[in-house]
Amino acid sequence: MEWVYLATAPDQVVAEMWVEALKDAGVAAMIRPSDTVSFLGVSGYGCRVQVRKRDLQLAKEVLGLEDEA
Repeated sequence: MEWVYLATAPDQVVAEMWVEALKDAGVAAMIRPSDTVSFLGVSGYGCRVQVRKRDLQLAKEVLGLEDEA
């Protein structure tokens, strides 16, 4: 399974909400592991959300992101 970049959330809390919304829509998604700071709580920095390459367009639609192509 090839993971690709979808978008950068402003912080970890928003990234987790996006991932849950995507999963609810049937899209596998994850926060890029290096962007989280679990031992100190949640990250206040931007977190990159990734999805399967085949689901990229659907994920953009679910989150209402503009297609840059």
